[in-house]
Amino acid sequence: MSLSVLPAAAVTPSPSPSTTTAPPAPTLQDAQESATNAASWVEQNWSTWLSIGLRVLLILVIAAVLRVAVRRAITKLIERMNRTAQAVDGTALGGLLVNVERRRQRSHAIGSVLRSVASFLIMGTAGLMVLGTFEINLAPLLASAGVAGVAIGFGARNLVTDFLSGVFMILEDQYGVGDSIDAGVASGEVIEVGLRVTKLRGDNGEIWYVRNGEVKRIGNLSQGWATAGVDVTVRANEELDHVRSVLADVGETMSKAEPWNELLWGPIEVLGLDSVLLDSMVVRVSAKTMPGKALTVERELRWRIKRAFDDADIRIVGGSTVQPEETPAADPTAAMAAPSAYASSSSPQSQNASPLTPPGAAK
Repeated sequence: MSLSVLPAAAVTPSPSPSTTTAPPAPTLQDAQESATNAASWVEQNWSTWLSIGLRVLLILVIAAVLRVAVRRAITKLIERMNRTAQAVDGTALGGLLVNVERRRQRSHAIGSVLRSVASFLIMGTAGLMVLGTFEINLAPLLASAGVAGVAIGFGARNLVTDFLSGVFMILEDQYGVGDSIDAGVASGEVIEVGLRVTKLRGDNGEIWYVRNGEVKRIGNLSQGWATAGVDVTVRANEELDHVRSVLADVGETMSKAEPWNELLWGPIEVLGLDSVLLDSMVVRVSAKTMPGKALTVERELRWRIKRAFDDADIRIVGGSTVQPEETPAADPTAAMAAPSAYASSSSPQSQNASPLTPPGAAK
């Protein structure tokens, strides 16, 4: 019996080293364990996810509502400014201080700037709060943003200067559409005011684009009132009281005539003698006028003064003229060259410079 068992045991094949064992198939118990682990992980973290999501949603909702409310408030404020301008327009105060188109553009520019700044601040703050909710370290981000902002501001400093100058020009109401200004680099009538560039219409019709950052001074000729001044030059032997009386009558008549009574904001005054020369004297006449109408009033005032002086037999003369000095007659020989030694055919120089005559040619 033992002999028959041993050969049978010896015949049993042993597993080859090259043969790999197949992984055991997942059992139902393993699947249950995996599901249990996932469920426990979700159960442990769902409250955190829910709180983060609710916090982000709350931040976005509050930011959106606040942005809409602020923009609507700014819009209503601008509309109220426009309604005030329209209510004042057409009155004496409106003609003095208010230009509807100017107020409209100014309020539009101010409203655009305020809305943009409010939206940037609200949404930027909301974005940083959302990143902070996800426990993201904002220090490197803020540092990088600061460095980038400094680099951009340094590279585009002219653009930033133009923008800031435009904002303060609009807020301070230094000038507006329709004003005649002298900006130093250019002068003319303002046709558009922007945050970066101001457009001017020159005297010859050209359009000047002036960067707000380049303007160092502004001379506004359309704010407040203007002064119309006329210098009248008469003969030195004219009677001053008569001249003053004629000028006063001209001023009184013009102040009552249409439309000059609206353009003149004060009486036409005879200020007196501005200068006295040997053969003439200058009488100064001045008046306050509506802004931008001084030149028109001066032309009409000269016209009326000339007609009144002709009727009163008062002669208007010019200043002392300088007689041109008589220039001596030009010397006709001044442009002629000095006589040369070669000009005389009998001179030794001329004889030496003359060509030699061939022996057979001389007879």
